[in-house]
Amino acid sequence: MTRRRRDLDAERRDLAAAADRLLAGTPLRSPSGKLTSTELITESGLRRDVVYADHKDLVDDFTARVKAQHATPASIARIADDNRALKDENASLKAQLAAERETTNTVSKIAGELSLELLQAREELASLRRVPRLTPRPARGLP
Repeated sequence: MTRRRRDLDAERRDLAAAADRLLAGTPLRSPSGKLTSTELITESGLRRDVVYADHKDLVDDFTARVKAQHATPASIARIADDNRALKDENASLKAQLAAERETTNTVSKIAGELSLELLQAREELASLRRVPRLTPRPARGLP
């Protein structure tokens, strides 16, 4: 059983390409896109022991580039800003929804009260129709 020989140049290219993708904010394998050495290793697809044993200089270079870039790629910052704006909009919509629900409850209570008053008015009107009407009697010899 023989081991496959490692291609150090290909590993270096993979690691450098992974660093460029992370710094550009377009990761392929990294779920978070954070600018850490762990995410660099994940993005490169290489094993941690291989990276630190043979390519530590590339990890150090990546770390230096991250510090020079202020640790947040522009695309990730844009996504974070969009996320913040969407959260603010969501909070505003929740407040509007709560106000609308309160208005709906008030209108429902008013509609219920008005329907009761209408029912009572109809019953009162029906009871007035049941009252016998008196016919006037002719007056007898009044001066």
